[in-house]
Amino acid sequence: MLNIFKKWLNKIKKYVLSDIKRDIDIEKILLGKILIENLRNKKNIDKLSEVEFKVFSQFGEDGIIQYLINNIPLKNKIFIEFGVQNYKESNSRLLLINNNWNGLLIDSDEKSINYIKNDDIYWKHDIKAVCEFITKENINSIFISNGFEGDISLLSIDIDGNDYWVWEAIEVVNPRIVICEYNSVFGCKDAVTIPYEPNFNRTKAHFSNLYFGASLPALCYLANKKGYIFIGCNNDGNDAFFIRKDFAKFFKKVTVKEGYVMSNIRDSRNEKGKLTYISGEDRKRKIEALEVYNIKTDKKMKIKDLR
Repeated sequence: MLNIFKKWLNKIKKYVLSDIKRDIDIEKILLGKILIENLRNKKNIDKLSEVEFKVFSQFGEDGIIQYLINNIPLKNKIFIEFGVQNYKESNSRLLLINNNWNGLLIDSDEKSINYIKNDDIYWKHDIKAVCEFITKENINSIFISNGFEGDISLLSIDIDGNDYWVWEAIEVVNPRIVICEYNSVFGCKDAVTIPYEPNFNRTKAHFSNLYFGASLPALCYLANKKGYIFIGCNNDGNDAFFIRKDFAKFFKKVTVKEGYVMSNIRDSRNEKGKLTYISGEDRKRKIEALEVYNIKTDKKMKIKDLR
């Protein structure tokens, strides 16, 4: 009798939690619609932080994205986002649910991809979720094999590692908006990235989790080569936003110095994997002996020598 009672109790808990989750999502979307409507009167902003708000994004990216798509001609409603984990917190989820976009999600964690495929969102909306460890060698074939080529509206890159090298390698899609994570610890003067290693792992590279990605100057240098202008960063200092040059007239171009934001995120770790909460220049000192690759000089340099 006790086992039967426990069985039914677990079922009740499952349904109750499901209802709570559904109500929370509904409340988030309703809030998002109100915030989106408020954006319609925003014109000629000085900084992207003026339009930030969070519904499903990690920080204020949802608001920035909604502002951008309201001020740029779109040929389609297609996005690609990689580094999505279980997709509960992402840059494209609001686009999917509220704006009825469709797209491709990529993550290297099989458990996360299975979670997405078993979530109601997977049958309610037109998305593909694939489990792949992304490298510069395979990124284009992943897009092609899943039916994504040509002009798309948004690409979001966040893989905590070879972000620069992967974006540089992308050829088969031509996004109008690109969002790419940058490492503010590398500063705003030198165009540097981690040296390319196909199997790069942020935690294995250095226990602190501070050694990853590229500096903002490096991403802006690459963006210009690929036909994009830099229009700013989010207020938390981890995502940079770029617009394809054929739509540059709709936005204010900013310099690296004007748009750079030093992150206050304190997610550093010790050798045991526990948070240490270090901030500011202490983060740079923690990894100062490691090397980065300077895009402009074509040479490696120590992090301690970054300006």
